[in-house]
This record gives sequence, structure tokens and C-alpha cells, in this order.
Amino acid sequence: MRALLTIYLKGVCMGAADAVPGVSGGTIALITGIYERLISAVASFDPRIVTSVFQIHKPDERTKVREMLAEMDLAFLLALGAGIATAIMTVTGLVTLASEQVPVLLFAFFFGLIAASAIILYDEVSVETPGQVGAAIGGFVLAFLVAGAVEQGGGSTPLPFVFFTGMIAISAMVLPGISGALILYLLGQYEYLSRNLHGFKDAVVALLDGGSFDALVAPGMVVITFILGAGIGVLTISKIVSWALDHYRAATLTFLVSLMVGALRFPVEKIFAADTFAWTPTVLGGAVLAAIIGGGAVLLLDRYTDDLDY
Repeated sequence: MRALLTIYLKGVCMGAADAVPGVSGGTIALITGIYERLISAVASFDPRIVTSVFQIHKPDERTKVREMLAEMDLAFLLALGAGIATAIMTVTGLVTLASEQVPVLLFAFFFGLIAASAIILYDEVSVETPGQVGAAIGGFVLAFLVAGAVEQGGGSTPLPFVFFTGMIAISAMVLPGISGALILYLLGQYEYLSRNLHGFKDAVVALLDGGSFDALVAPGMVVITFILGAGIGVLTISKIVSWALDHYRAATLTFLVSLMVGALRFPVEKIFAADTFAWTPTVLGGAVLAAIIGGGAVLLLDRYTDDLDY
């Protein structure tokens, strides 16, 4: 139970990061020492388990299901997933509110998170070969360009695009530096999906209290469609990353860390674009303090998870 609780808490940290524009859950997975275990577990998913489940009344099929679930590290995935879901349900609303009320402090905090994460993982960077140099440049440029893309408008979104959004945004779980929440912002879907998520949660609570089922349908369709897209996306991307780690480990880790460095563009631009506050010494000091707190949180997380068994 202690091991599962530890994984759950790391999932909470990952989920909180995934809900934050500019910060990646994959980054948290790296610095807490569960990244490769996560990639391996997700990449081990075997589609044949679906047919085996429908034949679970047969002893041979039950054996196959047990073996496939063990290969997928199911207990780990369930504990981690529960932590991620817990954080996302609670953090998204807070991030939206903070981005409106205290954007300078919020994005300074994000800057500290990302910068400290990149510093911690600097030892994983290797630029000794042309391939590794190319990986470093490619990772930085990709994240830098994505972080500087123009945010699109919101409004209602067709379900096929919600599915596509889920496929793309889930990359944050397996690609440190590419934030899923940032991708949602750039696609103009963060507030729309956040609104539907909390609407779905409220409708479920109301239904349990005797409310109408009709209020559950519209936001439920959006949430389920996004989850299906995310499931397809994470299975695809995790296999690619798993293969790259097996065959080109040094270049892959260099690419992943470079993604994080390139992503620093987003919080920096948000800080200087914020017009809510005048740049007084108090605001400047608050921004510096927020960045230090963000960086310190990552350093503490790294220190107190470094010696745990994963």
C-alpha cells in the first residue's frame, strides 16, 4: 500500500502538471523516476486482451489475461491514473482563475517549474554525436515553435476535433516539455474542455441527488470523446518513445530535455504580455519569488523521490 500511495501521489503531481499550461506531466514523471516504467507499461498494451476478456470463462483465456495485465503493470497504471484524475478534476478551475487574476505570478511559477526540471535532468543530456546534436536542436526548436503559436478562439467544438485534440494533448504524458494544457490552449480548447469536464462532474453530482439525466449527456459526450482520443494517442506515442529509448537512448533523452528548454518561451511571453499589473518593484519581487517557489518545489520533489523504490 505504501508503494501504491507513493505512485498515486506522483500521479497527483503529474495530473497537476498536465493541467498547467507550459508544464508537462512527462516532466514530473522523469524527475520522480517513473518515466521509463510508465512508457514500458503503456507500450505493453496488447489489443488481444480485448478478445481474451470476452472469453474469460475459458481457463486458457483467463491465464492470458492475467499475463497481459501483469505485463502492463496494471496496479501501477491504476494508482498513477487515479492520482492524475484527482489532480485534473481539481486543478483546471484554479489555473483558469489564476490566469485571469494573477497571470504574472502564475506564469513566473510555471517558469520556475520548467527551468528547475531542465536543470535536474541536465545530466541526461549528451551532445557527443551529430545525431545527439540534431536531437537537441530539434527538441528545442519544436517546443519553442509550439510554445509561441497563437491561441485560437473557443466556442463549441465538433466531437471529431475533440477526439483529435485528445490524441495530440496526451503527448504531454510521454513527452516532457510539451504541455498538454498548453496544446489545448493553442488549439483553443482549454476553457471549452475544462468547462465541459466540470459541467460533467456537476451533472453527475446532481444526478445522484435526483437531478436530470439530460444535463449529463452533452458534457459527457465531450469528456468521453476526449478520453477515447487520448487513449489512442497515448498507446501510439508511447510505443514510439519506448522504441526510441531502446535503440537511441542518449539522443532520445537529449531530445526530451531540449523540449523542456524550448517550452520556456510560453511562460516568459505570458509574463511580459500580462497587462493586469504595472511593473512595480512589488510585482517584480513577487514574480521572482513565484519562480523560486516553483523551482524549489521541483527540487524538493526530486530530492525526496530520488531514493524511493519505483
